[in-house]
Amino acid sequence: MSPESLSTAGVLLITVPGVAFGGVTLLKFLMRDVPGYLDNPVRRGLWRAGHAHAGVLVLFALVAMLYVDQASLPEGVKALTRVLIVAAPILMPLGFFLSVVRPGDTKPSRLIWLTAAGGACLAVGTLTLGVGLL
Repeated sequence: MSPESLSTAGVLLITVPGVAFGGVTLLKFLMRDVPGYLDNPVRRGLWRAGHAHAGVLVLFALVAMLYVDQASLPEGVKALTRVLIVAAPILMPLGFFLSVVRPGDTKPSRLIWLTAAGGACLAVGTLTLGVGLL
């Protein structure tokens, strides 16, 4: 692995305790019947989606770093691909969480667009990587 991909993987690994903390927080909400979670289906659904996306996308990004260095892409495009793929596990969960941050929120705020931005980063990054590997 290149030093750039190793550094990126290091940053991704540092986020894993944050994902685990999020899981513990959701478990606390369930076990302690925290107001604004169990009684708010929108918030509950989006927070569960945020936690799930964070975990899966961090793992996906870690695996993708193994392939970036193997792609036939210019170094600048490889760097951009790393950034785009790592942006997804940051932006998507943030959109889910921050769009219903207040316990009384019954519909997502405009911050839900962070989720779409993360999805766009994921799509462009993986498409670029896939083409570079062909």
